Amino acid sequence: MEFLGLPVAEWIGYVATVILLSSFTMKTLESLRVINSIACLMFIVYGILLSWAWPIIISNAAIFAINIYYLILKKKK
Repeated sequence: MEFLGLPVAEWIGYVATVILLSSFTMKTLESLRVINSIACLMFIVYGILLSWAWPIIISNAAIFAINIYYLILKKKK
């Protein structure tokens, strides 16, 4: 499936990249982790759409887990 001449998987990768880059402009660490987690989830989907590109899936799943861990840890304090 294509959109504007590019495969949908490629669009997901580009959007994930923009979200990832924008996460580093956040003023608080909590905002950075939330936005970065969204990008990680999109990269996981991207990795799946690329016929299970495990390095992309594993690295982003790990970063997502770390973000969630620290977001939950901060809520407990």
